[in-house]
Amino acid sequence: MADEAERESLLREHDHDHDHRPPDSPASCCGRVASALCDPRRWPHRIVVLVLMCFLGFGSYFCYDNPAALQTQVMSDMQVNTAKFMQLYAWYSWPNVILCFLGGFLLDRVFGMRLGTIIFSLFVCVGQVIVATGALLNAFWLMELGRFVFGIGGESLAVAQNTYAVSWFKGKELNLVFGLQLSMARLGSTVNMNIMGWIYSRAAEMVGSVGHRSLGISLMIAASTCVFSLLCAFFIGYLDRRAKRILNKDQGKTGEVVKLTDVKDFPLSLWLIFLICVCYYVAIFPFIGLGKVFFIEKFNFTVKEASFINSIVYIISAPASPFLGILVDKVGKNIFWVMSAVLMTLAAHMMLAFTFWNPWIAMCLLGASYSLLACALWPMVAFVVPEHQLGTAYGFMQSIQNLGLAVVSIVAGSLLDSKGYLLLEVFFSACLCVAFIAVVALYFVDLLSEGDLNVTAWKRSKLQADAAAEAAKEERIRQQQVEDLAKIQPVNEFAARNRYLSRLGAQLPEHYTIHGSALAYRSVLK
Repeated sequence: MADEAERESLLREHDHDHDHRPPDSPASCCGRVASALCDPRRWPHRIVVLVLMCFLGFGSYFCYDNPAALQTQVMSDMQVNTAKFMQLYAWYSWPNVILCFLGGFLLDRVFGMRLGTIIFSLFVCVGQVIVATGALLNAFWLMELGRFVFGIGGESLAVAQNTYAVSWFKGKELNLVFGLQLSMARLGSTVNMNIMGWIYSRAAEMVGSVGHRSLGISLMIAASTCVFSLLCAFFIGYLDRRAKRILNKDQGKTGEVVKLTDVKDFPLSLWLIFLICVCYYVAIFPFIGLGKVFFIEKFNFTVKEASFINSIVYIISAPASPFLGILVDKVGKNIFWVMSAVLMTLAAHMMLAFTFWNPWIAMCLLGASYSLLACALWPMVAFVVPEHQLGTAYGFMQSIQNLGLAVVSIVAGSLLDSKGYLLLEVFFSACLCVAFIAVVALYFVDLLSEGDLNVTAWKRSKLQADAAAEAAKEERIRQQQVEDLAKIQPVNEFAARNRYLSRLGAQLPEHYTIHGSALAYRSVLK
């Protein structure tokens, strides 16, 4: 009763005043709007939660590509070569080789969704402040340490963001919410690419010269986006706690069950998906990290033009991802879409490497293919492993992806220092060729095993419906067997002796019969 009274008071505290006002008065209308905004069962309140949810990862994605946006400034002000510069990306990826397995566990079992989100947001904030402090003190090792701390929070914060989405939105709403979250993440990366150069220029004007102090001030200003995301984490945590008291709902959970022993049961098709993932993404993110100077040197772009074209992948991905996701869902044929994306990306890299065509063509192709692969590749994991292994499969996939990104970031920097951009582009093209071979192998493995990775969406739905019907039939048979076994009466020695005496015609006392019946059923009555 106390809990019910508390829920009622929380819901009515915002509309108590307008109940006694005329229904058409401006104050009454404002009261109704305020009531809708404060009621977690209604859409206006959930839209507020969705906005906070989207901005939860904005600071992380904005600051992740700070080095790419300030590549020339970092290398000149900190006096490092390309290989050393790419360590900033490698140090972000190293902790996530392990944390991809632990992030969901920490949110579910240790911290809880709300506290975990705040803790991971704090890691992101503290990491970015350490990076900025390292630049102010002209200590590159401190910047590397900051990126390591930043990485501890970055990927796990994305897991927390998805957990909030699953907690607040269900069914078809969830697809839209995931699309909006991805679009907001790409927006953060795009804004970073196009504004950090301007911020650095203003900081240099304020200081009086370019140098590590201007770089540190620029990175400290970027940290304000992480502080904003941290405030969103506090606010959404408060709203979720309030919704729990009103709706009596539990904290959301990731639903991930990670068991390393499941790895031995992974099918060959899943290992090929892992290989495609690694070989594809190592040709995307390290290229973007080094792309700004490439466009300046090869195509004689200005710094502003180079920053903008380097961000075109994210600009295209932001609006395209939700629509391409719907397209893949409606059509099916995931392997076909993955193969198309890999070939398009390979064509883009070869254009950038061997031609002087306008790079806008190649970069737009790269942006479209990057969005298409993400929509087609990641859902395939759910088609090849059972539901209880999904947490392990996705954790392993992200772990291998981060390991590949960490290693290739170092390799790419060393190649660029020693051989130049042409050989670097050849290296990226070779990675994509390996990805293409893996896609072809996946097609034949799926074909020979009669899988559903490359069937139409209609046929896949029919196969899934048939599988669900078969599983329901097996469950009914199992339940019937359990019920049949429950009807079998256990017979002990006392009851067997009485039955034998009855067959001989012996007259048993009435209390013997009752006592025997009670003994016969005592294990059932427990």
